Amino acid sequence: MKLLAGPCVIESEENIFKIAKALEKYHNDTAIDFYFKASFDKANRTSLESFRGLGMDEGLRILQKVKDDFGYKVVTDVHETFQVEPVAEVVDMLQIPAFLCRQTDLLVACAKTDKEVNIKKGQFINPPDMQYSVMKILKTRGCDEVRYENAKKHGVYLTERGSSFGYANIVVDMRSLVIMRAFAPVIFDATHSVQMPGALGGKTGGDSSMVPYLAKAAAAVGVDGFFFETHFDPSIALSDGPNMVKLDELEKLIEKIKKIEAVK
Repeated sequence: MKLLAGPCVIESEENIFKIAKALEKYHNDTAIDFYFKASFDKANRTSLESFRGLGMDEGLRILQKVKDDFGYKVVTDVHETFQVEPVAEVVDMLQIPAFLCRQTDLLVACAKTDKEVNIKKGQFINPPDMQYSVMKILKTRGCDEVRYENAKKHGVYLTERGSSFGYANIVVDMRSLVIMRAFAPVIFDATHSVQMPGALGGKTGGDSSMVPYLAKAAAAVGVDGFFFETHFDPSIALSDGPNMVKLDELEKLIEKIKKIEAVK
């Protein structure tokens, strides 16, 4: 299975390397295709005062150092077309944030690189409609038929992270995993799926205690990979702390997911 894991945002080089070191076991696990995930900019924070990251130049420098020191594959978000080319020089997978999943110019710019592309399903999107986002990537790469095998061949993935109805909560419909997997490999984002947008008064809340239940349910349904934001101490994380998984708890959860996948 693919595993995308790391902190929500690059808080500092020291913190990134502390977390990266703790994730080394997954890189060394032959059953896991591991990608280290961290964002250099969180452009969709609720409040203007919220911490966004260290910026693209410094963020890419740190991500390159993670690759060089640990040998990890790396994934990070891009928000604007001008970011795609320099980011693609460092990362192995470009990630489209959920709010931008229909942004044609951004998708096409990513498709013109030779990198894998992970498109996060918008909280506002009907799952079957995500095929059109996949289509934008595939057609740009010379493929006219949107189906699972073609998306996998061209390195296009969809990530489920729940749906929001504007009431400070996210709801996951497990049927969407089956629906979207008809036209692309699907990654389940268990940590963003327990977000509570705006629940902390200008900040996003969450309930990380629900992460294991949703992750195990997704494993039972059948997905191609998992996305977890993780931190050595989520209580001091500068972004998405309430829905993050502690590093030591992630290890236990991954083992449970493996057992579920083994009996499907």
